[in-house]
Amino acid sequence: MSPGLRRYLYITAAITGAAIMIVEILGAKMLAPYVGTSHFVWTAQIAVTLVALATGYFTGGWLVDRSPRLTRLYGSILIAAVYLCVTVVAVGPVAYWCLQFKLALGSLLASAFLFFVPLSLLAMVGPFFIRVLTSSVSSVGGNVGRLTALSTLGSFAGTLLIGYVLIPFLPNSWTMYLTAALLFCVVAVYFLVWERKSRDRPAVVAGVLAGLFIGFIGVRKDSRSIFANSTEIFRGNSNFGQLQVVDSGNGTRRLYLNDYLVQNIYDPAQQQSTTLFTYMLHDLARAYAPKIESALCIGLGVGVVPTRFGSEGVRVDVVEINPAVVPLGERYFGSQPNRFNLFIGDGRHFVNATTNRYDLVVLDAFLGDSSPSHLMTRESFDAMRRIMTLDGVLVINCFADFHSGTDFFGASLDKTLKQVFPSVRIHAAGNGNVFFVASNQEQLRLLHPPDFNRVHHSCRDQAQAAFAGLVEADARSGIVLTDDYNPVEFYDAANRERIRRHLAMAVRSF
Repeated sequence: MSPGLRRYLYITAAITGAAIMIVEILGAKMLAPYVGTSHFVWTAQIAVTLVALATGYFTGGWLVDRSPRLTRLYGSILIAAVYLCVTVVAVGPVAYWCLQFKLALGSLLASAFLFFVPLSLLAMVGPFFIRVLTSSVSSVGGNVGRLTALSTLGSFAGTLLIGYVLIPFLPNSWTMYLTAALLFCVVAVYFLVWERKSRDRPAVVAGVLAGLFIGFIGVRKDSRSIFANSTEIFRGNSNFGQLQVVDSGNGTRRLYLNDYLVQNIYDPAQQQSTTLFTYMLHDLARAYAPKIESALCIGLGVGVVPTRFGSEGVRVDVVEINPAVVPLGERYFGSQPNRFNLFIGDGRHFVNATTNRYDLVVLDAFLGDSSPSHLMTRESFDAMRRIMTLDGVLVINCFADFHSGTDFFGASLDKTLKQVFPSVRIHAAGNGNVFFVASNQEQLRLLHPPDFNRVHHSCRDQAQAAFAGLVEADARSGIVLTDDYNPVEFYDAANRERIRRHLAMAVRSF
């Protein structure tokens, strides 16, 4: 084997190692708009990746013992690249088909259908190259060490690339397409330089062209709006999902979506939100707090709630983990960042570190279709109570169910809050959003009735129903959630699956 080919095999091992990590991480991101980002989804993706790697290692060793021809290995890389191009086209139909199953099974099937084959083919590289590069038993250790080290360094580079460059700045479809294109280049260089007389070259050229064409169709399809009767005015990727702004056909509604989930709806003509929670978070705080001179909002959303408090003269601090939503709120939803102090970071970290005191804490943080679990524990609420004034109020927006058998999260959140705060109330209007109010006060009382005339007419009746709709949770159905034991994602999976499926199908027909 020539020194040039030997070096090229090492380069191939590094590139395929990077591609494996990119596909593993990107696969979960591509499925997130349909099945979410819960631990079920990541468990499925990691499990499929591990089984695919095991299959690839075994197959690569078996194949090279039958015939150590490198054309077979590079042919396998070519097939993997073509399959990745197919995933760009197929991810939507496959994911929607898998929505008919339970979340755990559906996410596992989707990951398997889309990513098992290419990951297995790429994993064949390691054992195949070890056999090809080894000329004597005495050199096995060195070859294994070098190939493993280079493949691992490639995986390291791929992880950094996907996390810090590709996901924040490129659509997922383009990232997968470019990953496949890189693998096509690896195959093409090998056949152009070392297999010039190979009879397989026409088939290789045809495979590369077919893969690039299929992937391009997928990229073009992904770049088009999926909304038949509306206009997509913004789309961009971020570290926390795909962000979209969509105007309805008649111009009376503007939607903000994160991974196809509607996060807020805005009336551009009235310059008002039309979503219930934006009014409830403000009005419940005003109703129960004796005074609000300082407020902490954990979660910016599109900035409607903190902007309103700021315009009323309240000193507002906002903690938002996703910086990409800040310009969207200002440009499309009337957010005024000059009216509040913005901190980019995790809400739990801010609460633990701050020495400020607040009359009000608003917890409106969502990761996809649910609130981050680490913000819903006894320890987290202890930290929030520490930074609240004597009569301070905590207002929480979340999704919860209180019917027997599906009330684990709602009952557990109520039970956890009551371990920390003397007084807790639950408001709900029956539309999915549930609002918890907790306070250091001995007994919460409505001190300042809300002015419903300031609520957008589309959700005014819901707001009145939510204020009147006090709910009692069944303490027997829940547990105290702690940092050490917080199984909400498991026991609340059915509710979240139902919400995710409903919203995903609604967007599909919008």
